[in-house]
Amino acid sequence: MNRLISIFIAGLLAAGLSLGEAAAVNPDEVLEDPVLEGRARELSLKLRCLVCQNQSIDDSNADLARDLRLIVRQRLVAGDSDKEVLQYIVDRYGDYVLLEPPVKGITYALWFGPAVLLAVGGVGLLIAARRRRNARPADGLNEQEEKRLAQLLESGGES
Repeated sequence: MNRLISIFIAGLLAAGLSLGEAAAVNPDEVLEDPVLEGRARELSLKLRCLVCQNQSIDDSNADLARDLRLIVRQRLVAGDSDKEVLQYIVDRYGDYVLLEPPVKGITYALWFGPAVLLAVGGVGLLIAARRRRNARPADGLNEQEEKRLAQLLESGGES
């Protein structure tokens, strides 16, 4: 059984690794200058596909991702530095286009939101656990309630 699980996990890893190699850059997009192409690929890995959202434009087949890849290459051919290319894209699409947006007031929710939600959930669980631990079992019925219950049971539930 363990061997079967090991083979299954190895298959999943192999499939995942092979998918990681498949980039969406089309042959007609590739620059002839290998240095510029390398820079373009590095920049493309830093930019988010706004259609796919959790993929870089290098990995996405969306039309918008293709357009962004072409803009990156055009800016590099025009002589822009890597920083200037990224700023050009950010000026048009905002910080969200970066896979790692800068830490500043408007992006605090992106950076710290998950940690805050996790902390609030943890505190909620602690409070619930303490309440449950400190909860007392309900006391039994008093004499008057027991007599009334007996009367109701004898009469078949009719008041």
